[in-house]
Amino acid sequence: MHDLHGNDTIKVCVYFPPKINSAGIWESKTSSPSVILNYSLPVLELHMTLAFFVTQLVHFILNRLGVGIPLLVSQIITGLILGPILMLANVDAFKAIMFPPDFGIEGIDSIAIFGLTLFLFLVGVKMDVKRAFKTVKTAKLIGFLSFVLPLIFGLIVFGIMGDKNQSTELTAERVAITVTESLTSVSVISCLLSELKILNSELGRLALSSALVGDFSSLIVFSAVSLDKNWSKSIGMALLNVGGMILFGIVLVFVLRPFMFWMIRRTPQGKPVEDKYIYIVMLLAFGSVMYLHLLHRSPVFGAFLFGLAVPDGPPLGSALVDKFECFVSGSLVSLYVATTSMRADPMKLFADLAGVQFSVILGVVTFLAKFIGTFIPLFFTKIPLKDSLAFALIMTSKGIVELAGFSNLKDTKVIQDPNYCVLVIGVLLNSTIVPILVKLLYDPISRKYAGYQKRTIMHLKPNSELRILACVHKPENVATLIGFLNTTYPTEESPNVVYVLHLMELIGRDTPMVIAHQKEMISGSSYENFIMAFNQYEQNNCGLVTMNAFTAISPPDMMHEDICTMALDKQTSLILLPFHRKWSIGGSIETENNAIRKLNCSILETCPCSIGILIDREDASTRMLTKSPSRSSCYSVCMIFIGGKDDREALSLAKRMSKDTRLSLTVTRFVSGADSKTNYMLDWDQMLDDKVLKDVKHSQTGEYGEITYMEEIVRDGHHAAEIIRSIVDGYDLFIVGRRYGVQSVQTQGLSEWSEFPELGGIGDLLASTDLQSRASVLVVQQQHYVDVDVDKS
Repeated sequence: MHDLHGNDTIKVCVYFPPKINSAGIWESKTSSPSVILNYSLPVLELHMTLAFFVTQLVHFILNRLGVGIPLLVSQIITGLILGPILMLANVDAFKAIMFPPDFGIEGIDSIAIFGLTLFLFLVGVKMDVKRAFKTVKTAKLIGFLSFVLPLIFGLIVFGIMGDKNQSTELTAERVAITVTESLTSVSVISCLLSELKILNSELGRLALSSALVGDFSSLIVFSAVSLDKNWSKSIGMALLNVGGMILFGIVLVFVLRPFMFWMIRRTPQGKPVEDKYIYIVMLLAFGSVMYLHLLHRSPVFGAFLFGLAVPDGPPLGSALVDKFECFVSGSLVSLYVATTSMRADPMKLFADLAGVQFSVILGVVTFLAKFIGTFIPLFFTKIPLKDSLAFALIMTSKGIVELAGFSNLKDTKVIQDPNYCVLVIGVLLNSTIVPILVKLLYDPISRKYAGYQKRTIMHLKPNSELRILACVHKPENVATLIGFLNTTYPTEESPNVVYVLHLMELIGRDTPMVIAHQKEMISGSSYENFIMAFNQYEQNNCGLVTMNAFTAISPPDMMHEDICTMALDKQTSLILLPFHRKWSIGGSIETENNAIRKLNCSILETCPCSIGILIDREDASTRMLTKSPSRSSCYSVCMIFIGGKDDREALSLAKRMSKDTRLSLTVTRFVSGADSKTNYMLDWDQMLDDKVLKDVKHSQTGEYGEITYMEEIVRDGHHAAEIIRSIVDGYDLFIVGRRYGVQSVQTQGLSEWSEFPELGGIGDLLASTDLQSRASVLVVQQQHYVDVDVDKS
């Protein structure tokens, strides 16, 4: 029987043929009912059931505390509870039931390690490798420091507390503990981020990228040490191991991954992957495990690497997760963690006080070294203090991988029982405290999509591409969005990249999914019409526009997650959202969908970039749609400017549109009487307003197209409404800032009769049926990026 984690062989004598499963009710009537436990399968089921129920009981009790204790903590506590109970139960009959001679703890360990292997495989499957490898320089530095600094300081502690006359076994034990404590496991951090529901946040992605760099740094160091060790023994064996690992990587990337993409191409869009492909992938996964076992490497690492090669998401990755995750995470992982922590005997802590002291000091020093080493670089890149602290805590987290490493060291007799117990308790404390502190520092609901980079139109570099995410609910949204996109004036120097996301409600018991449509495979799909329309828009713009189409199928309450995640993934500067109300050509309300309104409000609160809610009126939409590059028709746009960041973002978009000679832009600034005379420079916001308006005031021609600038002195909101009524029929499109919650003289009183507060005072007025307007409206909100200075104060 093999320990599949550490490549050590344990010889166990068993009866032949092995007694696996009982005959149930057909057993001998004279036999005791306990005879069923003479078979290995019922014993395994007993252990799994015991571990599962005790784990769930402990987790239920801990959840009553209301602090969000992870399941791993409950699993470790289960082992610490069951271990002493089983050890203290010296009754022979009890031992015979729990650990029969022909199915001892080694057999249970093998099943548990099988569960660990499947668990790490699924962790790899769920991880987006492309996203994780898109690391910034900061992530590379942090990832490297997260491994090197704890290792250096750990070795310093080892040197200070060591003794020249200490035995070789003690030296090996302390070096092994130092190295293992220095590790940064991307699997553990991925699980923690998933548990905290911040895996798709900017902070979560940075942590995942840094952890991946840290993992590969440790892999390089370990490979170099292993190569040096094998080289001194046998040059041929060393070269064989290195060549075998290189071959494994090449086959993984250039053979197996393309083969799995071939499976995906063979699966019709929107349909589940066939079972035969699932079985083939699992066979390949176990083949990877056995291959690394033959190379004297950790087989569970092979399962994780193969999992990384599996394309994440639907249809293949999600099918694997759906099929196996419940059983693996619910049963096999509980069994593994419980059996691993059962071997930690707190009664032996006093057997080696010097060793225990070394382990405790080393654990504290490596924790502080990793915490400080990951906190300082991030803090000096102007990330807010609380977020930097939360990030550093995430990078210090420990979990099932560290437990597996300590268990392997105990199996190979490298570390002794007292140190093993300290290390398991250290993982328990870390897994308990770190998630609680991260939740206190980083709110996953309000800050999940908070950005540290400014993804706005206003902050785009000159002549850079404009990335837009256009959301489609119904077929009538297509003409509206294409009509507006026609006004954004893409050029060769400043092209548009448009991501079209078709939002569909999840019906029945189907699995939520995001489908990436391939242009060559559109024909015959249920999404053909809307994709063809956007493809035609791309072709009409002669290579100035790049279009990518997706369909997200999810419950209405989760649609904003799909939108925000894609905006973060694609690094868009603007999200276009259709308004929930549709007007007929005659100006009356045709349809109204409150679910879309709720979705729009959710995105306004959480979005990682700027947002535009497009209120379409049929006449204006038709004029936008016909303003193609081959036509010379003029399209009139009015931008109403009062002040603030939302208005500045709206003006930045309007100025980009004004470069089109077929579009005339009028910028109307509403100022109060005091502002028009003396108060322009009273605060920072007004200084920024004047800066963004400077080129509009003094340069009606030049960089931009035809721009007319005017100022209107406004006494209050009622006066502003009168001015808007007087000009509303002269334009095809109004662009305004949302300015939600911003108080000013110019909008005073508008909120009293507001129908749609999410549009702001001016936006709500322009969307009102009382105005009897035929013009479309775009309400713009600038990205709520993290204000570093405010956060630090």
